[in-house]
Amino acid sequence: MTNSDSNHNIERGKGAVSRYKKIAVFVSGNGSNLQNLLDSDIAENIAIVCSNKPDCFAMQRAKNAGIKTYVVDENILDILEQEDIYLIVLAGYLKIISDDLIAKYPERIINVHPSLIPDFCGMGWHGLKIHQAAIKSGKGITGATVHIVDGVVDGGKILAQKAIEIKDNDTPETLQKRVLEEAEFIILPEEIKKLIGE
Repeated sequence: MTNSDSNHNIERGKGAVSRYKKIAVFVSGNGSNLQNLLDSDIAENIAIVCSNKPDCFAMQRAKNAGIKTYVVDENILDILEQEDIYLIVLAGYLKIISDDLIAKYPERIINVHPSLIPDFCGMGWHGLKIHQAAIKSGKGITGATVHIVDGVVDGGKILAQKAIEIKDNDTPETLQKRVLEEAEFIILPEEIKKLIGE
């Protein structure tokens, strides 16, 4: 477990975080969605960033922003309670959430998934595999979904979806980028705002 900055609230501007409902963002990779949230008007609500991969670039993004970082381990429930976390946001977090965590935060764990659920979702669906399948499907559209996390992978209540067109010249890489920028970046912060009442 690491704590990158004990003066977190002061450095992030005027100690404002303590007045808001606090968010924990869980990450495993590059952290593009995390960076989008850090650049948004809910940035001050992000109290901590947690990962099962402490060396991933998303954790460096958090440290660069002066946010506390923690490794997800058996103490994570205690950490979330100590930090007074209200909402957990899974943003590219590639590990199954424990039943204990779901029970502790019912209806307060959300995930962003890069497809229009029920398409290309569930166990094993992540990364370029999703976008390859979307192109091969011939449907002509794909998008992103924000949903509540429950005991079924990608099976919780859908909060929002945004569709985008699959272009004739799209590759899995270009489609992944467009889904991220044209769908995920839009609906994830919108739904967070609704849930924290900002």
